[in-house]
Amino acid sequence: MKLYYSPGACSLSPHIALLEAGLAFTPVLAPTKTHQLPDGTDYYQINPLGYVPLLELDDGTRLREGPAIVQYIADQAPHKNLAPANGTLARYRLQEWLNFIGTELHKGFGPLFSPATPDDYKATLREKLLSRLKWVDGQLEGREWLTGEHFSVADGYLFTVCNWSKTVGLDLSAMQNLQAYLSRVGARPAVQAALKAEGLVK
Repeated sequence: MKLYYSPGACSLSPHIALLEAGLAFTPVLAPTKTHQLPDGTDYYQINPLGYVPLLELDDGTRLREGPAIVQYIADQAPHKNLAPANGTLARYRLQEWLNFIGTELHKGFGPLFSPATPDDYKATLREKLLSRLKWVDGQLEGREWLTGEHFSVADGYLFTVCNWSKTVGLDLSAMQNLQAYLSRVGARPAVQAALKAEGLVK
């Protein structure tokens, strides 16, 4: 398999999932600014939408969209408990979290990275993101992981998105449950390995 990624982008989530699952893969750098692969290939030829992540299977099949990709990865290594079995209520709870992170958090961060976004709108976005994250903080009360006793692919996704907070001026220091949770996720060997591979930590 090949994972097309850009350092620190949302592709960090499947990068973590692949390492947690123990699956063999080749990471391929696909910078979101230049869209040029290391061999000179135009990334738009691989993914016409131009963004990461993209997972290319060994038979050439390509999967887009992080929440779909991480569930595929989890299902290749069911013994790792990265996702509950398909068809169970627990699986729908996982999907509930993946959708929430993708639509209520991930998409809210996007405009904060753009210099074209007006400052007053950025302030509104920060306020909304903080309100959503305060809700997450409450949900983490008494929980080690988002979906129960096992680390799941939703945890890797939430960690990835929350990692952008400092860059966009979002202060999470008052959210004690979330802070402790992010420390737990960040200490996992697979997470550390993904961060190092992307040059995000030494």
